[in-house]
Amino acid sequence: MKALELKIPPVVLVARGIYRYSRNPMYLGFLLLLAALACYLMSAAALLLLPLFVLYMNQFQIAPEERHLLHKFGTEYQAYITQVRRWL
Repeated sequence: MKALELKIPPVVLVARGIYRYSRNPMYLGFLLLLAALACYLMSAAALLLLPLFVLYMNQFQIAPEERHLLHKFGTEYQAYITQVRRWL
C-alpha cells in the first residue's frame, strides 16, 4: 500500500489556534478519549496502559514526524519546539 501523497505540499508552519498549546493536539485528544473510556469502563488496567500509549506515540509516531518537520521548516520549527510543549 502506497502512502498518501499530498498534491500541494504544506509550505507554512501553523503555530496558532490549538497549536499554540500543543504540538500534537490530535494525539492528545485521542489520549483523553482513551482515558475517558478507561474511566467509563472502570478499568484500572486500561488506565495503567495509558503511559504505554504515550511512550509508543512519542517513539514511533511523533519523533519521526518531528524529524521531518525539523528538516522541512528548520529554525522556524526549532523555535516552535522551544515555545510549545509536545503534549500539553
